[in-house]
Amino acid sequence: MSKILVCDDDKEIVEAIAIYLEQEGYTIFKAYDGRQAVDLMKKEDPDLLIIDVMMPKLDGIHATLLIREFSTVPILVLSAKSEDADKILGLNVGADDYITKPFNPLELIARVKSALRRFQTLGGSKKSGEENEYVVRGLKLNDESKQVFVDGEEIRLTPIEYQILLLFMKNPGRVYSSEQIYENIWQEDAYGAENTVAVHIRHIREKIEINPKDPRYLKVVWGVGYKLEK
Repeated sequence: MSKILVCDDDKEIVEAIAIYLEQEGYTIFKAYDGRQAVDLMKKEDPDLLIIDVMMPKLDGIHATLLIREFSTVPILVLSAKSEDADKILGLNVGADDYITKPFNPLELIARVKSALRRFQTLGGSKKSGEENEYVVRGLKLNDESKQVFVDGEEIRLTPIEYQILLLFMKNPGRVYSSEQIYENIWQEDAYGAENTVAVHIRHIREKIEINPKDPRYLKVVWGVGYKLEK
């Protein structure tokens, strides 16, 4: 079963989350500030991190920045605030999803399972002989090895970034709205998904485009959505 690191300076919240997830069979590691989280990520190599934004010593935003330097595991950001700015900030620094406190235990478990499923799919493989390579000009994605190349140079994507790019690579030229992208990747209804999708699209562009402000691959179709230019 997967290993999960839970980090929050409120020990009662850590214990509550641990109870919920241990009942699902997960192995839980606990941290109470960002520095402990970074150290445990290196030591225990968990499959997912749940981390609070506001903490002493090293907050969740800066901890996420440090962790993204050596790990692509899913990161779920916890925040007591519900404003879009706080959610977008977490996504901007490399988090995959966010959970607003107070949270519903069933929603927490569902988001954890969804994030782990995407990550395990990224690390998995298809049966030999299946069609698994997609090429659009200088962009190549191999869905067996889970590798992405731009002009022959390999790039690293997070699980969500990979799944979004795979969706576009399978359907070049097709326009997807933010809601369609969210429902395809997150497998849940899209409510206020535009900002979340936009952040991940921007991250993908920063990795695959020579000039992200003048993209040659991922294009905006104004008022409609996004498409991968053939």
